[in-house]
Amino acid sequence: SESGGIVGFLEVILSDFARLETETSTAEDQAASAYEKFMDETNEDIAVKTTESDHKTAKKRDVDADTESLKKELELTQDELDAANAYYDKLKPDCVDNGLSYTDRVRMREEEIQSMKEALNILDQQDLV
Repeated sequence: SESGGIVGFLEVILSDFARLETETSTAEDQAASAYEKFMDETNEDIAVKTTESDHKTAKKRDVDADTESLKKELELTQDELDAANAYYDKLKPDCVDNGLSYTDRVRMREEEIQSMKEALNILDQQDLV
């Protein structure tokens, strides 16, 4: 009867061990599957983020180059504007009304034209001589 009890006890231990081994194997397979899934998702995420980073780096480089080009263009345009303003300031006194009325300016212009005609006539006479 004791041998039947020991054999029965060993059979219970064996069945418990077999159940525990099955549960452990199943849990380990699930954990391995979860790990593989996690690693696949992580590797994919890393690849996507690396690609995004590369694109953003290239875009930043292009934007920096465009910005530098635009700064140079702005500087050249500003130099042109400064030169044009300086020329405008130089011309301004010639164009500003010096207190002369319109009729006075017309009279002065006509006198200037008459003087030039006389000078032309003198030159023409000299050419004939």
